Amino acid sequence: MIMLRLFSVILTALLLLVPVDPTRACSMYKLTVDGTTMVGCNEDAWRTTSRIWFETAGQSGAYGACFTGSRQVAPDRTAPQSGMNERGLTFSRLAAWHPRQQNPFSHRLPITDEVDYLSDILHQCATVTEVRAYIEAYDHSIFLEDVFIYIDPSGHYLIVEPYALIEGRDPTYVLSNFCPSITDPGRARQLERYRNGDDYLQRHAPEASLDYCTALSDTMHVCRKRNGDGTLLTSIWNTRDGSVNLYFYHDYDTTVQFHLAKELAKGDHSMAIPDLFAPNPEFARLSSYKTPLNTPILRVGLVALGGMLMLLSLLLVISYIRGIKVEFSLRTVLLLLTMNVILTGYLVVLATNLSIYYFDAPYTHSGSPLISAASYTPFLLLVIMIVLIPVILKDIRSNNSRSWTRVLYGSHGLIYMFLMTAFAYWGLYDIWS
Repeated sequence: MIMLRLFSVILTALLLLVPVDPTRACSMYKLTVDGTTMVGCNEDAWRTTSRIWFETAGQSGAYGACFTGSRQVAPDRTAPQSGMNERGLTFSRLAAWHPRQQNPFSHRLPITDEVDYLSDILHQCATVTEVRAYIEAYDHSIFLEDVFIYIDPSGHYLIVEPYALIEGRDPTYVLSNFCPSITDPGRARQLERYRNGDDYLQRHAPEASLDYCTALSDTMHVCRKRNGDGTLLTSIWNTRDGSVNLYFYHDYDTTVQFHLAKELAKGDHSMAIPDLFAPNPEFARLSSYKTPLNTPILRVGLVALGGMLMLLSLLLVISYIRGIKVEFSLRTVLLLLTMNVILTGYLVVLATNLSIYYFDAPYTHSGSPLISAASYTPFLLLVIMIVLIPVILKDIRSNNSRSWTRVLYGSHGLIYMFLMTAFAYWGLYDIWS
């Protein structure tokens, strides 16, 4: 009972100290040339459930719409990431950070269902002006980690931040993971996706063509060397002819095109995007790659291992205090205790930060030096094992060694070896890549 309470306190403290990584990143652009507005959206995610779906108007005066997304909020519901309606009104959702402020919209209607809210905007609005009027009736500050942009066929656009609405009519516009109201151009250009798109538009005269937009989307896409992961889906929306071209998993040699009017004539329907394309080796790798964030049993396993490490630590201390000093040297006990505490903290990091499984090792967290330092834990464990093996063998072979000693040392060795195997599978030792 004491051990469970101690572990709960330690785990709670670590969870409070370690920031959860939302791991969402995207980019988009719009360009208006000779009366035609094109919108390109890159969704960068580690999900395997990307879908496209079509929703008919449903009632008089409403508009049918097409949506794409990959984040399932229920077994049969996916949150919209981008979309376009019959009038050519298009939107994109991107992850962005904004400091929390006193809510200026508390008197407005609450948003109780994000899927209904986002879908209804496209079903009810035809222009950016109408979108603004719709949104101003709701408390959109709940989207503290998002920025939205709505574009109508005229090229008029509306950026929706947690606490601000920004309109514009620039013929070209690029947006990535930031809120424009609190981000100057120099800081925005520190984001590679944004910088690549901005540079491309400066170097190449904009064209409202699929070829141009495909090249621009390709320039802004992401593909990481470690696992070949990156941009999950690219969608290019033509607001004039009501079409959307999809490019799956940063492969820009193959596209699938849908015409909104033709698809809406079939009624409400949905399709899994991976099924629309030929097998992709990099996506197959993503689908088979298991982490505690996509495999619940692994996350439970991390918690169980953390509990076992704390239990073993308590047993070590009790055994030493009760006078079994001849079997447990103080140096060995301190080494094991230190490693157990560090490993338990690192298991919390692994359970709350998805990016660590995909970015280069050792992982560097942009907002937490603590997580960055913790990323060296797998290497520390290797060193500790090299140091401890001869010490443990010496203690076990001692004439005074008992079976209890072997159990404690053996349990540590098994857990450490299991963790090193898991670390190797997740690529946490792959510093050469």
